[in-house]
Amino acid sequence: MVERYETIDTDVLVVGAGGAGCRAAIESSNHNVSVTLLSKELFGKAHTIMAEGGYNAALGNVDPADNPDIHFKDTVEGGAYLNNQRVVEILVKDACERILDLENFGGLFDRTAEGKIAQRLFGKQTYRRTCYASDRTGHEMMATLVEEVRRRDITVMDEIFVSHLLMNNGAVVGAAALKIKNGDLVVLRSKSTVLATGGTGRIYSITTNAAQDTGDGYALGFNSGAQLVDMEQFQFHPTGIVYPESARGTLVTEAVRGEGGILYNSLGERFMKNYNPKLMEVAGRDEVARSIANEIIEGRGTKHGGVFLDISHLPSIIIEERLESMLELFLKIGIDIREEPMEVSPTAHHLMGGLSINERAETTIKRVFAAGEVTGGVHGGNRLGGNALADTQVFGRIAGENAATLAKSLSQSPSLSKFEVDQAYAEAYASLDRKEGLSSIELRKRLQRLMWDNVGIFRSGASLSKAVDEIVRMRNEASRIATQDKNPSYNKEWIESLEVPNMLLTSEMIARSALMRQESRGAHYRKDFNKTDNKNWSVNIHITKEGKTMKLWTEPVIITKLKVPI
Repeated sequence: MVERYETIDTDVLVVGAGGAGCRAAIESSNHNVSVTLLSKELFGKAHTIMAEGGYNAALGNVDPADNPDIHFKDTVEGGAYLNNQRVVEILVKDACERILDLENFGGLFDRTAEGKIAQRLFGKQTYRRTCYASDRTGHEMMATLVEEVRRRDITVMDEIFVSHLLMNNGAVVGAAALKIKNGDLVVLRSKSTVLATGGTGRIYSITTNAAQDTGDGYALGFNSGAQLVDMEQFQFHPTGIVYPESARGTLVTEAVRGEGGILYNSLGERFMKNYNPKLMEVAGRDEVARSIANEIIEGRGTKHGGVFLDISHLPSIIIEERLESMLELFLKIGIDIREEPMEVSPTAHHLMGGLSINERAETTIKRVFAAGEVTGGVHGGNRLGGNALADTQVFGRIAGENAATLAKSLSQSPSLSKFEVDQAYAEAYASLDRKEGLSSIELRKRLQRLMWDNVGIFRSGASLSKAVDEIVRMRNEASRIATQDKNPSYNKEWIESLEVPNMLLTSEMIARSALMRQESRGAHYRKDFNKTDNKNWSVNIHITKEGKTMKLWTEPVIITKLKVPI
């Protein structure tokens, strides 16, 4: 039982300090409420900083014919018609205003000769609408948002791990968290909460994702009774570094292909002509990833198990100005992309599914809003490159505004259950207190291998059933995790012991949902059901907690404009 812990009161609690969390905190601060922003890592080091390619907004600066209606059509068609079209309408309309907010905050984007924001072509998009800052767009956005947060009356607590959401009468009233630097206990009591915890790529052995992307928000939401949607739709980016092994999975931005990069196999064939002769390298990410994987499987890959991506035909000045991060990255590993090709292969990248939200960024849990990759519905079955950064700003702002409005409407701070707080911390400290048990490190590695081999780019009923059964066993094993290091201060092993159950829970949701969807759609490809079945499967799969089990069911896709072709 916990005898001492710090309690902090705030009107709006924002969990996660990436692009979506920072934007939510900024917006909430406009409404005369107290705002506390929590960051699992050092403030400013969120995964958003690793986003390279760009931000989609139908500004029409380069292609004047572009507009939000065409952006909407591209997003829904690219999403294999699984998107919640109500939220897509908001995304494509508001994205233009939100990038202007970033400029007003001090963000610097590349410009055209006329001084307008420059835009490049990304996969499966009708026009050049992807705004960019060279190939470090996420870095520029995060630097801008962090400085704006610092200019405002926002309390920032970084290196803090949220282990539980605290409930009262079916509503979330705060969170239980651990300070990573010393292991101290802290309870944050809030009138409203925004979840902006990012993704879960670390459930796979090869990924572009930062180390902290362990699915914490999906687990927090599920354990609190939230509904999640489209969890089977995990995007594998077509191009990650293959060699050296130490860099395997590192993102090679879609901007390389958008600027004219060419894919070819070990036989020198430009193989995308065999898969999508119209769009070639700028086909949808799902299609390009499967095409590359197929070339490798059929023996036409490189000696390191990839394919070649070449931009050496471009003028050096284009590469140096528009792909400067890629140039620098590959020079460090001994490859000059101005003169020689890169070796690439697919890598786990982005979960399109997540917490169900409505147009107000409300989840199905009372007093909880959400934004960014932790949510589902915006991107459907396949996210268009450039839509994720726009998503963080559009729904980050909406979540922040509505969380603040709700907080202002409540005259008193909610009450907390001491029993629930004590139980949360007992669970958080269990692995630290346990004298003997399993290693979280080994459990984590087993999960990553299992997911890559069985819930990857190509799936089947047999592989998914195997994954579900093994994950269930591993979740039972996770209750016996023990840390060797008992010092709570900066104890990475301890924090990982808390992340692993979140990774396992999220993985089970993904695998069960994938097993349920008996068709191929978007990023979800079943070898045993290799066709899209619009007659029977134009539905979203929802998941929620029911007792100690998962309940899965289907609901019709929310359609406002674009009907699913039958």
